[in-house]
Amino acid sequence: MIRQIIMRRLVQLVAVCWGVGTLTYLLVKALPGDMAYRIAASRYGADGVDATAAELVRQELDLDAGGFSAYADWLLALVKGDFGNSLVSGLPVIDSLASMLGHSVLLAVVGLVVSAAIAFPVGLMCAAWGGLWDKCSLVISTLVRATPIFVLGVISLIIFALELPWFPVAGAESAQYLVLPALTLGVSLAAVSNRIVCSSARTVFASPYYQFARTKGLSAWRTFFRHGVRNLAVPVVAFMGIQLVTVVEGMVMIESLFSWPGIGHGLAHAVFARDIPIIQGAALLMGALFVVLNLVVDVLCYLLDPRGEVVA
Repeated sequence: MIRQIIMRRLVQLVAVCWGVGTLTYLLVKALPGDMAYRIAASRYGADGVDATAAELVRQELDLDAGGFSAYADWLLALVKGDFGNSLVSGLPVIDSLASMLGHSVLLAVVGLVVSAAIAFPVGLMCAAWGGLWDKCSLVISTLVRATPIFVLGVISLIIFALELPWFPVAGAESAQYLVLPALTLGVSLAAVSNRIVCSSARTVFASPYYQFARTKGLSAWRTFFRHGVRNLAVPVVAFMGIQLVTVVEGMVMIESLFSWPGIGHGLAHAVFARDIPIIQGAALLMGALFVVLNLVVDVLCYLLDPRGEVVA
């Protein structure tokens, strides 16, 4: 079964890479403005670029080549694993992406850990206690979820970097710089996942097997760890797979806001500079990362409950 899951995700990975790459290529080509002029401005600065510099860039990069011919060349190079060189810096795209990927994966992992650290205790307490605690949690979760993630980032910057100068505003020089981006991402994810934990826990707590375990004399903690954790974990892990979309979207906003040098930050800069190889490489990598993380969720769901269908 695990082999079938892996094979299915590999097929999806190939389809995603082709679809994302082709769509990115078409969208970049459709952007208004002179691409040669924008690339020259990124290389030499806005004050040091003129028509001559733009024409030299156009000839150097062969930007007047036919659209289909350029697309075919890019697709053939992609099959060979060649992402090309940055049009602005001239450095290999794969080297730039490798550096960005490390920072993005670190932010995503820490953000998911922060989310789990918030969602599981809050959700379990809501399911166990209910009442006013559950209502307050629902209101706060709704407000946080309705707030755009970049607004959450600005609020955390004002509170923890300006009013209370505990953490730096932007950068990636040390672990301190990771706190605010990871906290913003984690809080945004926990706003929904704590309600999933609460709903799953209520279902498990009210189930006949759980009640029978309590009736036969098991303590509350032993019943929870023996019969509760694994059963409520399946829908929660499956939902985390759905939340990966939010993680990928959130990384673009958060990395740009906090100047965290990940894929989202690099993608935003590449769009302004019309650096097509970097844009295509970053988009491909984010799509591939999404498929790989969903594969991990599929395998986890299968290991937790081999009887059920793979949800994510």
